[in-house]
Amino acid sequence: MRQYRPAIPKTKPIARTFDNRVVQPERKSADAVYTSPAYVAWRKIVVTRAGYRCQAVDDGRRCTKAAPEHRLFADHIRELNDGGAIHDPANGQCLCGSHHTVKTMAARARRFGQRG
Repeated sequence: MRQYRPAIPKTKPIARTFDNRVVQPERKSADAVYTSPAYVAWRKIVVTRAGYRCQAVDDGRRCTKAAPEHRLFADHIRELNDGGAIHDPANGQCLCGSHHTVKTMAARARRFGQRG
């Protein structure tokens, strides 16, 4: 039988953190394309059509990751940098974070390889 242990209270750190970088990194901000009403509508179509579940298929099985437990991305099948249509629902698929990262990195590597 497990013994009950009271939680140890968390205290604030005594020393404050100090950022000693000489050059501060630029703050991240979303590209305006991804906050436009047309993109938001496109994303809703893509994610709803997928049933709020990742559409990636590995070894003949569809990924089980779904909302709200997992973050989902409306991904362009043919990437915008490769000439894909930005608001065409046929150019969209719903992917979980891990599948989106794998697909995006593969596309970037392919583009980089083509440039030499």
